[in-house]
Amino acid sequence: MKIIADENISFAQEAFSQFGNVELVHGRKITLQILKDADILIVRSITRVNKDLLDSTPVRFVGTATIGTDHIDLDYLKQKGITFTDAKGCNSDAVAEYVFTAVTKLAVQHFTDLEGKTIGVIGTGNIGSRIVRIAESFGMNVLKNDPPLQRETGSNDFVSLKEALTADVITIHVPLNLDGDDKTVYLLNESNLRLIKDDAILINAARGQVINNSDLIKFLRTNNVHTALDVWENEPDISIELLKQTEIATPHIAGYSLEGKVNGTKIIYDALCNFLGEEKKWHPHLPEVSSSRIEINNSGNITEDSAKIFNTIYDMGRDDSDMRKLINLPAAERPHHFDLLRKNYPLRREFSNYNVSIKSKDERLEKILGALRFGR
Repeated sequence: MKIIADENISFAQEAFSQFGNVELVHGRKITLQILKDADILIVRSITRVNKDLLDSTPVRFVGTATIGTDHIDLDYLKQKGITFTDAKGCNSDAVAEYVFTAVTKLAVQHFTDLEGKTIGVIGTGNIGSRIVRIAESFGMNVLKNDPPLQRETGSNDFVSLKEALTADVITIHVPLNLDGDDKTVYLLNESNLRLIKDDAILINAARGQVINNSDLIKFLRTNNVHTALDVWENEPDISIELLKQTEIATPHIAGYSLEGKVNGTKIIYDALCNFLGEEKKWHPHLPEVSSSRIEINNSGNITEDSAKIFNTIYDMGRDDSDMRKLINLPAAERPHHFDLLRKNYPLRREFSNYNVSIKSKDERLEKILGALRFGR
C-alpha cells in the first residue's frame, strides 16, 4: 500500500509505515501525478483535495490532520466513495492557550485587568467552549454567539453577532463555511467591524477569510482596536499592510503545540486502522518537559500574573518578531518565508506539562491555572 503524507505531519513516517510505504511530500506539492498509484492521502490545510487532485487515482482514504475541512471537497469524496476523516479537537487546548496568551499580553498593555471585562466568543465548539470556561475563571462576562449550536440546543444562552461585537475582547472560533445559512466567509466585514468599540481586543485564530482583510485594513486605519491575527487571507501570500497594522501577528500556528500535532496524527492513525481493520499498534511517546516548574511572585493583579506565567512557557513575542521579517523581504520571497515559519516552528508544549508555584495564595489565580490545566 502506498501512503502520501504531508511532510509536516508529526510522526507520519513512524505512524503510517505500519500500513505500507510512506512518501512524505510538501503539502503544496502534492499533485495528481504523485497520487497516480497512491492508496492513502493524509494532508494538512494547505492542500486542496478535490476532483482536480484525485481524479482517476486509486486513493480510497483521505485524512486531514486539521480541525477544519474547508480545503476538502466533501461532496466529491462522498460521490466517489472515498472514506474521509478529520482531526477535530486535536489542538483545541493549544489554541485556547494561544488566545489567552495574546489576550493577557494585550490587556496588560492597554487596560490592565480582564476581571469584569466582557468577551464575545464567536463559535463555541471544541475551542470556543474552552475559551468560555477560561474567560469565566478570569471573572469575565461572556457573550456567546453560535447560531448552529443555538438552533441545535434551543438554548437562550446565546447572543447575536452584533451584540458579541460590542465586547471588550472578541475572539473568533468558527469553521470556514463557504455558503449556506451559516456562511462564515467575511463574517466580519465593513458593515459590522464598525460595531467594535475603541480600545477593544480582536483575535482571529480561525480562518483568514472569516474577516474581510481589506475591510479590516481600512477599519484599523481609523480605529484604535488591538488585533492579534494568526490567520490571514491568501496564505501564504498575505497582506503586508495588514501585518503592519496588527499588534500581534503569527503564521497560522495557534494550534502548533507538540501535543496538538501528535493528537492530529493519532486521530487519523486510529481512523485508518478502523478503515483497514488493522490493530492499533502505534502509541506516541512524547519527551518529558525540562524545567517544568514555574515559580512566581504574584502581584495580586491576576491578568499581569497570568501573562507572566504564560509568557514564561510561550514566547509569543518571538513568533511576532519572526513574522515581521516578511516586511523587509522581496514580495516574491514572502510566501516561502511564511511556509518556512510553519515548517520550522520551534517546539511548543502545552500548559498541562507545567507546575506553578505561587508565592502568595490567590484563589482567583489558582482558578485560572486550573482552567488552563496547569499542575500545582
